[in-house]
Amino acid sequence: MVEKTRLAPYVFKVPIERVRAGYYADKYFTRFVDILRKDNLHQQVVYQIFPRADAVMAGLDEACAILRCGTGYYTDEQKVDKLFHDLLHIENELAIAEYRYDVHSIEANTTKRLQIREQLMSLWVDKWHEINVRALFDGDSAADKEPVLVIEGDPAYFGHLETLILGVIARATSTATSVAKVVTASQGKPIIFFSARFDHHWVQATDGYAAFKAGAFGVSTDANADYWGSEAQGTIPHALISCYKGDTSAAAFAFDRHMPSTVNRLVLVDWENDCLGTTEKVVRDFYSHFTGKDFIAGETDPSPVIGSGRGKLWGVRFDTSGNMRDFSVEPRDESSLGVSPELVWKARRRFDQLGMENLKIMVSGGFGAEKISLFERLGVPVDMYGVGSTLLRNKIDMTADVVEVEGQPYAKVGRKKGDFSRLSPVNLNNGI
Repeated sequence: MVEKTRLAPYVFKVPIERVRAGYYADKYFTRFVDILRKDNLHQQVVYQIFPRADAVMAGLDEACAILRCGTGYYTDEQKVDKLFHDLLHIENELAIAEYRYDVHSIEANTTKRLQIREQLMSLWVDKWHEINVRALFDGDSAADKEPVLVIEGDPAYFGHLETLILGVIARATSTATSVAKVVTASQGKPIIFFSARFDHHWVQATDGYAAFKAGAFGVSTDANADYWGSEAQGTIPHALISCYKGDTSAAAFAFDRHMPSTVNRLVLVDWENDCLGTTEKVVRDFYSHFTGKDFIAGETDPSPVIGSGRGKLWGVRFDTSGNMRDFSVEPRDESSLGVSPELVWKARRRFDQLGMENLKIMVSGGFGAEKISLFERLGVPVDMYGVGSTLLRNKIDMTADVVEVEGQPYAKVGRKKGDFSRLSPVNLNNGI
């Protein structure tokens, strides 16, 4: 059994000063902490966080990183308030300088920024070591309302972090739960996470890591892979085919010329709405180009240009629009539109007849757990699925409650202390 581990806090690039200043916090949480401190009300409480539905958890390591960086308080609030606003101003000036590539201004504002950060750091009192944190691990499954993260300590030191903690867990858990559903539906076939184009780029690292923890095979951007150190994967886009005037073979040749041999040549073949015909043409053109011989369908062995590496086609991707019918598909009803089971079956049979048994078929466009389950029930010969926007549609809400104060039960009506037996201690004492 593989030992479960947590990502180091620095991986998440937590904006420490903004977290500590409550910049991302709901105002009622910063006021909550302010009242506790001004009333000198310091108590030991039990804070528990749980999902509002069965879920595959992610974002727990990031939540712990936020706790590690943000648990504590500033000693001179008025001075800190001025320094923080100065910091925001300087960071804005720095952003302008970087946009203009004004080297002198970049250097000057970088120096000022470091000086202010140093002053803020000197005013910070770290209280991480005075709280106890227990949590499940990213990738663990959790039941509806099961505690997944528990904080024991003085909320005057960490109460302002609730918004951030709930937010990072909710976002990542929503993605992980959706990905886990399609991974299960695919019955072991690889899932490629193609959701980057459907949301803001700031969430790519979180989403990609959540997808990885839920079992996705690959991701489409380097940012998606940032937390876990993998590389993005990708096919030939429609835009490249456009730039080669609709010639899929020309685009495939260009891709093959300039991409490293370690990159699989996976060609998008729905440009002319004829996935079978376009695939045959690309294979024929590759064979003729790299062997100097004519390709005769049904007679020529295409294996010299099928497989991994330069000069070979590893696979094809079908991405037929949901309002169109591929040339090879018989018109019946809406089931004939888009990437349909009939299209894939016809393609696989035709490819095998031509000796292209090793040519992979990837499908994308409107695939979610329901459509993948249908394909698998029908035994459609798909090798991998590309899944995009459907993975970002379902949301898992997270909730936090104080359930004990000074060892006594003080939870709101309808809530109570949960079962913490599955939670593991969070030990991040080696620094930030």
